[in-house]
Amino acid sequence: MSLLTGLACLCLALTGCAVEPEDEGVDNDEDTYGIAGPFEPGEPLGKADSAGVPGPPANQWTADTQVWSVKNHWEDRDTPAAAKAGMAWPAESGLNWDEKYAAWVESMDIQAGDGTWYETFTLTTPWGKTLPAPKLECAELAIFLRITFAAWYNLPFYLTAVDGQGTRVYFGHFGARTLNARYKNTPKFGYAYKDYSDWSAEKIAAQGWPKDEKLRTLGLYGGGDEMDFVFEGAKAGGYFDEIHLNKRAGHFLRLTLAYFGSMHLAGSRNTFNIKPEALREGDVLVHRWQRQGIGHTLVVKQVDELDAGQLEAQVVSGSMPRRQPKLESPTSTKSRFTDEHGGGHGETSDGEAYAALGGGLKRFRVTKNVGGNWMNTWMAADEASWISDTDIAALSERPTTFDRILGEASPEMKRDALLEMIDDARNHLRQYPASCSARIKREDAFAKLYPLMAAEFSLSEAEVDAAYRIFEDYVFAKLEYTESKTCCWNSTTAAMFQIVMDYNLSLQETQCSEPEVFKCSGGGYEVFAAYAEATDRGHLWKAWSEDESCPQRDVQDDTIVESTSTEWCDIADGAPPSTGGCSDDGYEDNDSLSTAASLGSGSHADLAVCSGDDDYYAVNLSAGASVSISFDHSEGDLDLAIYLNGNQVDSSASVADSETVKVQAAGSYVVRVFGYQGAAGAYSLSF
Repeated sequence: MSLLTGLACLCLALTGCAVEPEDEGVDNDEDTYGIAGPFEPGEPLGKADSAGVPGPPANQWTADTQVWSVKNHWEDRDTPAAAKAGMAWPAESGLNWDEKYAAWVESMDIQAGDGTWYETFTLTTPWGKTLPAPKLECAELAIFLRITFAAWYNLPFYLTAVDGQGTRVYFGHFGARTLNARYKNTPKFGYAYKDYSDWSAEKIAAQGWPKDEKLRTLGLYGGGDEMDFVFEGAKAGGYFDEIHLNKRAGHFLRLTLAYFGSMHLAGSRNTFNIKPEALREGDVLVHRWQRQGIGHTLVVKQVDELDAGQLEAQVVSGSMPRRQPKLESPTSTKSRFTDEHGGGHGETSDGEAYAALGGGLKRFRVTKNVGGNWMNTWMAADEASWISDTDIAALSERPTTFDRILGEASPEMKRDALLEMIDDARNHLRQYPASCSARIKREDAFAKLYPLMAAEFSLSEAEVDAAYRIFEDYVFAKLEYTESKTCCWNSTTAAMFQIVMDYNLSLQETQCSEPEVFKCSGGGYEVFAAYAEATDRGHLWKAWSEDESCPQRDVQDDTIVESTSTEWCDIADGAPPSTGGCSDDGYEDNDSLSTAASLGSGSHADLAVCSGDDDYYAVNLSAGASVSISFDHSEGDLDLAIYLNGNQVDSSASVADSETVKVQAAGSYVVRVFGYQGAAGAYSLSF
């Protein structure tokens, strides 16, 4: 089965996903529900884009498939429910529910990410519960927020697409359906799962938050959604269970996120194009590089008015592999909105206008009962801000308009924002070295850095390369996405990054040479796999796997995108590369229990664990003592364990910047510091 989760987030296009077989709610033994993928968004609506097109009948019986009932409507302002105080609005606010959605997105506090090097937000709920933002892909984040809000407040909602057999499908409050029937063998949400929405605050306080034990064990296709900050072992299903009294909504989220992605947000049946001046929280910015393939979705988190009619905005975005949403600075956000991939002027390599691909600023359509049918349309107030999906001239002008109305940044701020993007891409590659989207993101930032540095700092491209390029940029050169099988490989690790870097550093030992780019050559990756074996790290090298639908799976040699950057040896200036390698500390060789290095109590800095080369220390501890390590998780995910008489007695393996283990009794112990999946990094140890 081939399911399309859309243009994934600055990293991949998942076109070959499958729903996990342990799902409940299926009344036959087909774990795929019989769904025919991929899901396509359909052609532009043209004139029909001015309001929307009819969807399923609103009066048909859907109790079996229904996820939640409709009790409110998006345009309500003064009904009893609309008049109540909410998460981000006072009683008698006069806001409609679409405006309340924007207020909710804006109101969520900013906090440090869980084990990240960036800031994210804290999700708030109608029940006063708060959770760190979930780990999701970029389009998943936007869809998750919209579905969650609609489910909480019993608002009509659906997303629509066309399946691989040409059938238009609708995933919404009524379940997964065609115009007049349940779609294939998708779950009967109304029968299969519980809804505790009628529980009062008093009942929740007395009995505790109701749980769907099955939902709490489930994750999203592709993995990477581990969220131990919710509870130990939690994945997306556990997160959804913690925020939804209606467990049907949690199961519906898992199903919908498997099938809908960025291209469906680019499609005009689910969103519509908004003029730049109407920018507000909750809107989404879609980047598209080509009609099929890589893309990116960002959610507008904050919009503030400045002087002279200008605006300042900040966006958040997930990524693939999944992560907590990253809050971007106003300067970085402006760069996003002025990028031609957001539907601006220019053409793709296939000769298509970027503005014709559905990218740019979008607003979710609101579902209304129009003439007896559910229809994805808009709020009346948005009509004046709409741009037709076929008005290419107006669409392509939006990046230029954003350049004018978003607050101006100094040249230094622009430079620093671009360098931040470059570093963010490098950090991603250090964890997932096959990521083609990170390579593209890095090179796109350099492409903007060159003219900026020339105009404002009088530096040539060669001088920019000499100042800001590092050896890694050449090892992980930009690949042509649709012609490189590496781009489909999402399960590479930090240990593999280190192996690739170490191999390339070995080539520089006697004289400078152009690096061996990490890509498929001769049908595989033999040179790196062989080096892993030769350095006793063969067990850390993973074979290529088709982690997404990969039409280019049979290519023998990946295609490197032609670059104008200065060659490595022209900027190396005879000096060895200053980044990428791992240098052993002074306690080597302490690579096993039997060779553990003795340490006295106190703090020990400037330590390092290299890939596949664990560190062991012999320590004497008193009863109740603890041992901790501190490190930068973004540079390498390190873990900690402690042994007594050769037996492990405690371990710590979070995704934070520190790990701590404790002992119950006094004795002579051995501490082990090691990298998750072979990660490497510097650390300090104290006890």
